[in-house]
Amino acid sequence: MQYELTEIIQKISEIIKFDSSQSTPESGAPFGKGARASLDYFLNLAKSFGFETHDYRGYAGEVIFGEGKEFAVLAHLDVVPAGGGWTHEPFGGEIDCENKKIWGRGAMDDKGPAIIALYALKALKESGFIPKRKIKLIVGCNEENGWECIEYYKKHAHMPEEGISPDADFPVIFAEKGILQIKITYPVKGDFSSLKGGDRANMVCGYCEIQRPENKEKLKTFGLTFKDGKIISKGKSAHGSTPELGKNAIAPILHYLGLNELYNSLFVEFFGFKDVNDTRDDSGVLTFSPNLISGGKDYIEVIFDVRYPVTFDAAKITEGISAQNLRYEILHAQSPLYNDKNSFLIKTLCNVYNEVTGKNAEPVAIGGGTYARALKYGAAFGPEEAGEENTIHQANEYITFEKIEKCYKIYTLALKRLTE
Repeated sequence: MQYELTEIIQKISEIIKFDSSQSTPESGAPFGKGARASLDYFLNLAKSFGFETHDYRGYAGEVIFGEGKEFAVLAHLDVVPAGGGWTHEPFGGEIDCENKKIWGRGAMDDKGPAIIALYALKALKESGFIPKRKIKLIVGCNEENGWECIEYYKKHAHMPEEGISPDADFPVIFAEKGILQIKITYPVKGDFSSLKGGDRANMVCGYCEIQRPENKEKLKTFGLTFKDGKIISKGKSAHGSTPELGKNAIAPILHYLGLNELYNSLFVEFFGFKDVNDTRDDSGVLTFSPNLISGGKDYIEVIFDVRYPVTFDAAKITEGISAQNLRYEILHAQSPLYNDKNSFLIKTLCNVYNEVTGKNAEPVAIGGGTYARALKYGAAFGPEEAGEENTIHQANEYITFEKIEKCYKIYTLALKRLTE
């Protein structure tokens, strides 16, 4: 086990070193060189273990183990941009033996878990285990920015009906909220062409700036800085599904500009849903996160990341926007995912987690959207756990050696139980 753990740590470090955030498409690399290099690395590693592999023109790849009814393990090798605020090299893959961590973008989301899942298949293969199902470890390269990888895979290969995605939380996810990413145009008097903020629609805005004259009193009041003719706001990024874990950098800029009505529209009123607790069900409450902002002459555009409960009618959101006579465009939409807590898949995964950890945890719901919803019967399964520091989509993302070892045990046992 110790030798295997050391090897897994090394391989996670190596794959982190590829900046696989979306970049300029090239031939055979539809999402950029970094994503292509990550996919090549992963598939070559799987080949070295003796697995059958397939490359779907840089959109996705797969590793095959066994025969029979198909079972999917869906992971992704692309990452969100590094963003600011790092004290470790985002794509350094630093192995910190003192603190027993690997630092870098993708360590937890989702390169680390993808590598661990591959090693779980290797462990089963080398133990002599023969699965009664064909396990397809499918890795995509565009999960963070549109899912074109999954759409391409579905057109050129066969997607299993059932499977897991190691890209969320333990003990197991039985429900995922619906997702809407909406661009809204606000008519506002003034020239806002220098207004810029945010890195991705699904990341809480951690940096925002606008070119304006300096007002030292206002800078101090709203916690802003002035440099090179620009008012600068620095917040804290977080995953768009958990905006409460971040600090949105857009809000102080709006206060500085005196755009209090716009601030209320973005951060308080939520298109008529002033009390989001009225939307609550087993999957949580409705969340809104204004994560990208830009402007022009007499307008400001904002892209929201919206996560809505599984029983909520998404049409109510667009109805609320229309009631305010605002121009909007839906950029991305995913329906909610729901599984019966007592289904074989959910019960097996939950039991495996509890067996390995000695806990007595129950299935949970999340606001994040994983590849699990690409399946008819899919469940997100790890790697995060309640009470841990969350660094996904944030600066200084890391995975601990302890987490790697735990996930290795859990994924190996889960895949055995689900395919024996």
